[in-house]
Amino acid sequence: MSKLVQVIILDPPFDLRFIGPFTDVVASNLILTNPSDRRVCFKVKTTAPHRYFVRPNNGVIDAGGTFNVSVMLKHFDYDPNLKTKHKLMVQTIFVPPNVSDIDALWKDSNSNDIMISKLRCVLEEQSENDLEETQSSLSDVLCAGLFNSGLGTSLSPTGGLRDEDGAGIGIRKVSWLEPMATNTTSPRGREATTANRRPYLLFVIAAIFIGFIGFLLVKFIL
Repeated sequence: MSKLVQVIILDPPFDLRFIGPFTDVVASNLILTNPSDRRVCFKVKTTAPHRYFVRPNNGVIDAGGTFNVSVMLKHFDYDPNLKTKHKLMVQTIFVPPNVSDIDALWKDSNSNDIMISKLRCVLEEQSENDLEETQSSLSDVLCAGLFNSGLGTSLSPTGGLRDEDGAGIGIRKVSWLEPMATNTTSPRGREATTANRRPYLLFVIAAIFIGFIGFLLVKFIL
């Protein structure tokens, strides 16, 4: 007797891709869709169980329903010259009415009643173009965070700063902690000095935070 044709629809249907770098766990999703009017139970197996986690690796899909399976590849020393032959096998079987013991159903089922689909596990490194685009986007985000800080200034074509009215602003090297030229002998002067320093301190803290996040992202990407 010939094998039954797989009833569920797999997305992706043939190749499950994992995009590096592989210095950490890489996950890929497999979506199972049951277009039939009957319940279907499934199992997902791998030819390299020491390398992959499948969560969940079994379950029941209602009629017309879908199920998302997450396949996680453990971190390892990736060799682009080594072609992997790892595969996933998806087994399914119809669930008869009024059956609740799925484990017993698998044990008692005939091999001809089991529908089987196989997928290749494809490992791909992140391309240099993708990496450059990610780094460029990160740089744009960092620059936007530094210059859109609420100071109401923008870069002029000559590299100087201009205020909102377009007038040039003189620039000199000033320490972030340098006191402003404000009368501090009176309580009002001290309050004005504190109020003037606060935006600069907040700006420094925000710039350090954004730079730290950017450093972590670049380190993770590389």
